[in-house]
Amino acid sequence: MKVLIVYDSSSGNTEKMASLVAEGVSSEGVDVVIKKVDNASVDELLSYHGIILGSPVYYGLPSSKIKKFLDDSAKFHGKLEGKIGGAFVSSGGTHTGAETTLIALLEALLIHGMVIQGASSWNHYGSASVGAPDNEKTRETCRKEGQKIASLIKKIFK
Repeated sequence: MKVLIVYDSSSGNTEKMASLVAEGVSSEGVDVVIKKVDNASVDELLSYHGIILGSPVYYGLPSSKIKKFLDDSAKFHGKLEGKIGGAFVSSGGTHTGAETTLIALLEALLIHGMVIQGASSWNHYGSASVGAPDNEKTRETCRKEGQKIASLIKKIFK
């Protein structure tokens, strides 16, 4: 079982989150590959059981590089059905569009027919950080995101 984490990061904050989410995935015994969007290809998507997207928040939406990655993924419309998806974001401050960015990412994964699991506790749509994930609560939320997705993959693809 394998998970692909594709992220964009100019400040390094989303990259740090990607590493923490990956820690959570691997702690569940699921293989994980982390790629910056510049080095990722949508042609890889079919090879993974789970796909997790990470983006900084730009005007309440994902970065243009992540959006292009999603636009390019349309060539696999209907072929990602049943795979597990998730998302995480970093923002410049509170009330700056983290939830709208998460929902935009999840919406694209849902349109692909992917399975998304929310959280009833903290960060319902996915992990979000204001700036760097520099406090233990945010770091743990990222790890739990990876664990949650890996656990769901193990249940569905056993």
